[in-house]
Amino acid sequence: MKEIGERLKEARESMGISIEEAAEDLKLRPSQLTNIEEGNRDAFKDIFYLKYFIRDYAKYLGLDYEAVVEDFNEFVFDYTSKISIDDIKKASNKNKEPNVKKVASPYTTQKKDNVGITRYIILGVAVLVICIIVYCVILFVNKDKDNPGSGRDINSKDVAYILK
Repeated sequence: MKEIGERLKEARESMGISIEEAAEDLKLRPSQLTNIEEGNRDAFKDIFYLKYFIRDYAKYLGLDYEAVVEDFNEFVFDYTSKISIDDIKKASNKNKEPNVKKVASPYTTQKKDNVGITRYIILGVAVLVICIIVYCVILFVNKDKDNPGSGRDINSKDVAYILK
């Protein structure tokens, strides 16, 4: 990892690009690029992202980024192959502790909450619409009672004419 970082640093310096300028262009923090150049793998929480930071940095510097990524993959393989089985067992037992609370996905939790809220909103809107309809019907009926002669009454002659 240190060799990869040195290669990236030499390329950057030979091009006359500052850490800040490269970080701004790559949309990374200068400390991230400094840690990459120093080979400080532990500064990154996820090795997956580190791989893509290195790839993008090498591409930005005009290096053969595929070769740099291949070197990084070899470093990761060498590093992970040196982890002892006892360390792996300890890490897996650490995750099996009964006191550890499992965290539900925020999407799942949020979806359940939203379903309940959505039901109440739909119910409220439906009740409101029904109230408005009832109010309009009452107004219409009362208006007809106030003006009984305002409309044309249908008589038996009209019905006979319609049925012909």
